[in-house]
Amino acid sequence: MSRRPTIADLAKTAGVSTATVDRVLNGRQNVREETVRRVHQAAGEIGYHGANVIRHRMLADKAELRLGLLLQKPRHAFYQDVRAIFETQTRACTQRRIEVMTRFTETGQPGEISDILRSFSGRVHAVAATGIDHHLVTQAVQELRGAGVPVYSLLSDFAQGVRESYLGTNNIKVGRIAGWFIAGLSKRPGKVALFIGGSRYHGHELRETGFRSFFRQSASAFQLLDTQINLETRQLTYEATVNLLSRHDDLVGLYCAGGGMEGAIEAVREMRKPGDMVLIVNELTPESRAGLQDQTLSVVLSTPVQQIADDLVGMIIAASDKGMAETPGQRFFPAQIWTPESEFMK
Repeated sequence: MSRRPTIADLAKTAGVSTATVDRVLNGRQNVREETVRRVHQAAGEIGYHGANVIRHRMLADKAELRLGLLLQKPRHAFYQDVRAIFETQTRACTQRRIEVMTRFTETGQPGEISDILRSFSGRVHAVAATGIDHHLVTQAVQELRGAGVPVYSLLSDFAQGVRESYLGTNNIKVGRIAGWFIAGLSKRPGKVALFIGGSRYHGHELRETGFRSFFRQSASAFQLLDTQINLETRQLTYEATVNLLSRHDDLVGLYCAGGGMEGAIEAVREMRKPGDMVLIVNELTPESRAGLQDQTLSVVLSTPVQQIADDLVGMIIAASDKGMAETPGQRFFPAQIWTPESEFMK
């Protein structure tokens, strides 16, 4: 709507009377909880200015839960999207008043991650974090668990046996999917390269395992080059990709299994014609969308962050009500596959 939405607009969208909307807005009695939820949802859909007022009234008698969210790279579009999705999902929760306290790591080093994890103690009821697998991180997670704060690893697993649960893709399968696409889309067998962020990223190591396993079992005509560590940096990935393309005319595929994909996209765009080789990266960002649009990229494998956030909300509520699980678990979500022909490209 170009004009400011009115109570009448809100009532129409929610399928209730204006008198009912008035009772919801003013906190009057005798309004069913389901009706309040419908009005709140409608307010969000049309951008009604009183949406926050409705939310506060709806959750006034609900218990509060505070979630500590630890993410990497504060200036990276993907992690900003993760933050926004988690904030949206927690605001949409009608069972609890959930507040998100987000922290970003600047270096991603184990000492920094463990310090931030410890800083959540006494301030939040649960923590969800991305990061590397390291004994310092595991120790911090153990301390939080001892204090009654469950920690959930996101995207790439860490502190196995100590953290409450892992939520993300099955990274071995993601690696195999990437291998399958390269073998299937390549015009001929040739050399294939792989970048990972580092050996401490459990998810990257699993993607490498799945990737190599696929070629070993199903596409032995291709030659896999030694895995290169790009530290998830754009410049290092760019330089490494330029070097690969310069030295290997028969390079037919490249999979960037972690961060730094922007550098690979830039190098391939400069040195190869669209469709001349298969480039696969993880996560949908403005850079990877542009790569799909000009066909520098063949496939993007992305994480269903909204589904993860939705499931996590339910898990932290359950942990609050029933306590932490006796046995740490994991929840796998299927990777989303985007190509130049995906619907959003048209």
